[in-house]
Parts: sequence; C-alpha cells; structure tokens
Amino acid sequence: MKRVVTALLLIPFFCYIALWAPQWVFLVTTVAMAVMCFREYSELVALHGIAKPGLFGHVAGVLLLLLPRKDGAFFVLIAILAMSLALRSRVMTQALPDAAALLLGVAYIFGSLRCAIELRAISPYWLFFALSLNWAGDIAALYVGRMFGRHKLAPEVSPAKSWEGSIGSVVASVIYGAFYFRWLLPATPLGEALGLTVVANVAGQLGDLCESAIKRGAGVKDSGNLLPGHGGWLDRLDSSLFALPVVYFVVSNFGW
Repeated sequence: MKRVVTALLLIPFFCYIALWAPQWVFLVTTVAMAVMCFREYSELVALHGIAKPGLFGHVAGVLLLLLPRKDGAFFVLIAILAMSLALRSRVMTQALPDAAALLLGVAYIFGSLRCAIELRAISPYWLFFALSLNWAGDIAALYVGRMFGRHKLAPEVSPAKSWEGSIGSVVASVIYGAFYFRWLLPATPLGEALGLTVVANVAGQLGDLCESAIKRGAGVKDSGNLLPGHGGWLDRLDSSLFALPVVYFVVSNFGW
C-alpha cells in the first residue's frame, strides 16, 4: 500500500515539474534530486570499501548540470581532478577505484539529469516521455512476471525479475508510446518513435539491473528510505537515468 500511495503522489509531481513548472523551479528540483541520488550513491560506494566521492563530486556534478553551454572538456577536467584527488589515498591500490567511483557517479547521475535539462529545452513532452515510458513498463513487468514468469532474467543480480516480465515491459512501453506520440508528439514519425521506445525501455531495464548490482554488492536492499515503499531516490530514478541519455541522443541528433 505504501508503494501505491507514494506512486500516486510522485506521478503528478513529476508531471508538473517536467511539463508546467517555471524553469527555475525545474532546475532547483533537478539539482535537488541529483544531489539526493548522488548522496545515496556515495553511501553505496562506501559499502563497497571505496572512498565516498565527497564534496568535490557534488560540486562537480552540480556544475555539470548548470553549465550554460555543453562542453566535453569540462568532463575531462573532472576526470583529471578525480585522478589527482585519488593520490591522497594511503593505499595506492585504492587510487584507481576511488577516482573511477567519483567519475562514474558524476556521469551516471548528474550527466544523465543534464540530458533531462537539454530534453526539456527541446520539448517538455520529450522529457516527460523519457521519464514515463518505463513507468508503464515497470507496472507490466511486475504483473506479467508474477503471472507468467518462469525464466530468470538475471538471477545473480535480481532474482525476482524474469524474461517474461522483461518482454511484458517492452510491450507495455510500446503501447504507451503509440498513444503518447499520437496525442502529444504527433509530428514524430511513428515507426521511428516506437523503435526509440523499445531501445529506451531496454536501457531503462538495464539501469534497474545495474543499480541492483551496485546494491547487491553493497549488501543492501534499497539505496535509501526517503520514499516509502520505493526505497531511495536512486531506486526511483534508476531506469530513467539510463533512458534519458538514450532519448536525448536520438532526439538531438536526428532532429525530431
């Protein structure tokens, strides 16, 4: 019941933020969610025996989110500084994992949410599509998996997930996408749009599995406890963090 109530509150919240909120409200909310996700990620990193990314990771990530222009050189600078900071480690075998964890977290969380900002600049409806397509897929995966799930998708990572549920997720996302593009993005070629839906859904499922792998390695069930029935913000956004860059890459490069 907690999961259902939380979802019912989150859906209108995300609708407002993505579609109708003033730009400053959208940016403040995006930064807040990114910082909360990064904090949860940092705690998981520590449970792996790796130094937390710390203040530098948060500052670098927020700057990556809010830079007025896209500049790949800035991300290279983050990598260089992360490597330099890792030299402080007293055990040199930890220097590479420390730098890698910091850089991964900045790219994974802040980089993905920068794609959300760029997508909204193209169209709020593209942003909401990237956020919501996996919601439909997750619901279908849950019920199809319960009823028909026989073949494990990734038993070492997430024993409850099945291939049947995964296929159900893709099908549900495609059906959702067909209606979404028909009414909210009608200028988009439907065949290409549904192809993008499949790719973005698969990316979202991989995002869910990758976050599960991080949690399993850390020995925890959830990334946090801020969202009753859902765990933490990283648990709620794990699929979107993989889907957002995929949708943005296609839309920005193919001019839809």
